[in-house]
Amino acid sequence: MISNKITTGMDTKEKLSESDRRSLVADPTEGETTMNSPKRLARIAGVLYLLVGIFGGFAEGFVDPKMYVAGNAAATAGNVVANSGLVRMGVVAHLLDGTFFVFLAMTLYILLQHVHKSVARAMLVLVAISTGITCLNAAVEFEGLRVATGAVNLPAFGSAGANARVLLLLDTQHYGSVSRQVCFGLWLVPLGYLAYKSAGWFPKWLGILLVVGGACYLVDLLTAFLVPDFGKEIHGFVTIPSAIAEISMVLYLLVIGVRTQKPGERIPAPNS
Repeated sequence: MISNKITTGMDTKEKLSESDRRSLVADPTEGETTMNSPKRLARIAGVLYLLVGIFGGFAEGFVDPKMYVAGNAAATAGNVVANSGLVRMGVVAHLLDGTFFVFLAMTLYILLQHVHKSVARAMLVLVAISTGITCLNAAVEFEGLRVATGAVNLPAFGSAGANARVLLLLDTQHYGSVSRQVCFGLWLVPLGYLAYKSAGWFPKWLGILLVVGGACYLVDLLTAFLVPDFGKEIHGFVTIPSAIAEISMVLYLLVIGVRTQKPGERIPAPNS
């Protein structure tokens, strides 16, 4: 009787295919709690990503272009003085953008580290570098405001000299933001890879779109420095795939979260 049970147990093990064994062992959702469930983490990431878009869009898409006039010191200084309150709001928006960006990366790291831990760490490092540049740019912009409004006493330079320093500081801030696209673009590449390899949690097309979006950010950066005139002409077009990729990711995180298995279905976790 005992030998029959042992034999039956051995036969059952032999009937299990390799994929069945992997699916039974490698389910990343097993033992999850309400706080760390994939759908909950994904929706938290979606909210954080949305906040990054709101604060970053306000600071870089509205405030910065309203202040900065390339090559015109008087106009730039005049804009800063006339809109000093808006500049302060823009600086705070930059800092909040960076803060939420770090929390977004940390949440996505927790969510996707089971796919490939090294790639998830690379994503985290790129976001940390990008956020450091953002905060530094915010400090430079705030110093430009201080010079423009006379908070920094520069009598030796005169009015024209002070205006020139304001332009220099905002020039630095502008090209610092452009340079940040190295990391801001590259972070989409590991994110896209993790989404693509997530064993069904995210659709493969979304992973591919994120990688393409990251590449487009890099193309925009290179043309801005190497062929600036051409870069200005294609800027509005080359960043369209990047915008579509990020908006798609935000909507997917907020609306769907991640695709977890149905009852009785197991999605095997990929190898790291």
